[in-house]
Parts: sequence; structure tokens; C-alpha cells
Amino acid sequence: MVKVAMGLMSVAALVAAIPAMAHGEEIANDLGRCESSAKGPAVLVDVRGFAAPTGKVRVQSYPATKAAWLTKGEWLNRIDTAVRPANGAMRFCVPVPKTGEYGIAVRHDRDGNGKTDISRDGGGFSNNPSISIFNLGKPGVEKAAFHVGPGVTKITINLKYM
Repeated sequence: MVKVAMGLMSVAALVAAIPAMAHGEEIANDLGRCESSAKGPAVLVDVRGFAAPTGKVRVQSYPATKAAWLTKGEWLNRIDTAVRPANGAMRFCVPVPKTGEYGIAVRHDRDGNGKTDISRDGGGFSNNPSISIFNLGKPGVEKAAFHVGPGVTKITINLKYM
């Protein structure tokens, strides 16, 4: 019972950890940008495990620095779109300004109201780090950071829910 409660609290913290308001560039999900490795640097993100085909999904990229990671106003690109999963998954192309270290955060707002509902919404991070109540659902940048080269880097993020 304690394990279940801690797990539920961890997912709640994860969803709350992804800032709802920040100031970067909102972009469209242009998958064509990731069709060729010559079109990088960019990240092709497969998001898996949508609990429902409803609401909105937000994908945000951050520089992989302690100062920027999950900090309001520090995200680089944001894609906000309706959830339309195929077999529980969706794909996103997130361009980045140059090769280097980055982190990606994803939030699934199941009812699309723009508010975090810890009992329904889900989320995930690049590298799929484990989340616990002890880190308030915010993995350290060292756990979410990954390298983006000059082409297209492919990653998978598995969503977590309560």
C-alpha cells in the first residue's frame, strides 16, 4: 500500500513538474523536418503509452543545464497539439538550435483544460528516468540529458500516469 501511494504521488509530482507557462518558441509538429538526417539538428520523439485518445499533449525542449532544465521561461521549443495517437503513440519532430545536450519534457492534459489534474494527466521525460516523491517528480538534468548530433536524433518517451 505504501509503495502504491508513493508511486501515485510520484506521478502527480511528475505532471506538476512540467511548467504550464513559459516563454520560448511555439512551433508546429513538422515531421518533414525529421525525414532526413540532413535536416538536423533535430529530435524525433516517439511518445508512447497515452492512457486515452483525448485532450492535448505538450512537448518541450530544454538546454541540458541545471539552470534551464524545467525552469519557467527557459524552454526552447514547445509543441502543443491535440492527442491523436495511433496504437497509443504519437511522433514529434523537435528542432534544436545546434548540436549539444538537451532534455525533453512531455505532458498529456487528458481533458485539454490547460490545468494539471494529478489524478488524470500524465507525463514523461527524455531517457525515461524513474520518478519518486523524493525528487518531487523532477528528475535531475543529468538523468534526462541526451546528446543531439548534426542530424536527427531519435528518442522514445514513455508516459506515466497515476
